[in-house]
Amino acid sequence: MAEPLAERLRPRTLDDYVGQRHLVGVGAVLRKMIDAGHISSFILWGPPGVGKTTLAQIIAHQLEVPFFTLSAVTSGVKDVRDVIERAQKGRFFNEASPILFIDEIHRFSKSQQDSLLGAVERGIVTLIGATTENPSFEVIRPLLSRCQLYVLKSLDKDDLLELLHRALTKDVFLKERNIELQETGALLRYSGGDARKLLNILELVIESSSTTCTATNTSETSIVITDEMVESCLQQNPLAYDKDGEMHYDIISAFIKSIRGSDPDAALYWMARMIEGGEDPQFIARRLVISAAEDIGLANPNALLLANATFDVVMKIGWPEGRIPLAECAVYLATSPKSNSAYLAIDKALALVRQTGNQPVPLHLRNAPTSLMKDLGYSDGYQYPHDFAGHFTPQQYMPDALQNERLWFGQHSPAEQKLYERMVNYWGKRFEE
Repeated sequence: MAEPLAERLRPRTLDDYVGQRHLVGVGAVLRKMIDAGHISSFILWGPPGVGKTTLAQIIAHQLEVPFFTLSAVTSGVKDVRDVIERAQKGRFFNEASPILFIDEIHRFSKSQQDSLLGAVERGIVTLIGATTENPSFEVIRPLLSRCQLYVLKSLDKDDLLELLHRALTKDVFLKERNIELQETGALLRYSGGDARKLLNILELVIESSSTTCTATNTSETSIVITDEMVESCLQQNPLAYDKDGEMHYDIISAFIKSIRGSDPDAALYWMARMIEGGEDPQFIARRLVISAAEDIGLANPNALLLANATFDVVMKIGWPEGRIPLAECAVYLATSPKSNSAYLAIDKALALVRQTGNQPVPLHLRNAPTSLMKDLGYSDGYQYPHDFAGHFTPQQYMPDALQNERLWFGQHSPAEQKLYERMVNYWGKRFEE
């Protein structure tokens, strides 16, 4: 039986690798390390089908080092230790470390991740982890601190079109057939930036063209692919493509936007879709925490407390009872007043730091633990707010060059209006709009 199209077209070199130019393009950080023949341990974080596994295999091939792979879904601590022992025994003194690739590393338990620490720290293996989840939530801090983190992006339109062209002109089977891509909109839309899904759909459409799909022009010698043909194929084969890719991100987007738009019914509907689709409850709970901070914010600070408590409760009780606190939190967030002032303020602050660089800390704000620092004026003139009425006295806290910058602008929910009025009372014209 022939391999699937996605496997037949899996790149073997960086020159054939599509996408992720910010990492492996000419002069990019990961490309430089690979060309230099030495890499450190790192974690690849990105959505499905963007080339995480392929990139790890290419690196091992180019560096000519042994390549071991484990799946976090099927491997235990014993499997990890066995691989580490094999890597250690098979390595010569001056050789580069073997590469250990762990797919879905976010599914590894703490004990499994702990079993990796020593080998990574001593250089017995170079770890490459792949994850679709934020590593800061799922990877233990000691392991994360020993790895670089590289973020992979969904493939853009040009990348996907390049893959389609390559499939039809380079694949050993498809290049022998007369296939015309008359329209590509549906192929690109259903792929959702996922290369594997794109090639799976293309293969399904071609295989089904003479039997189950309605094409505008299909015969034994010619296949013309249109948007209507692709849509017809996928409707008739609803399980033929991975719903964890595009649909995963589309539904969570609809869920978050329903909360932001204060529609509790829609929020519950999209949550139910995720639950029925087998979504990880931790994933839903994390998004609720993010939404509470980003979209409700200072308009209702209790929202973040409830979202964080929801995350803890879901971790403790699991399914199916976990659906109840998730629903309670989603309704609470959707019906809460909204403010994104903190979200806007931190982004503005980050932009200001990037624009102005490392501005010096004013002397009166610096600590003075030594006599030399005191002689240099550190902490001189600092006024302790608790010594003043109302626990406040006006003094400069921003760097000298940025004294007049405003970053936080209060929005007009009842709770946040009180915060804004307090700042006007403290700082006067600086906070008056």
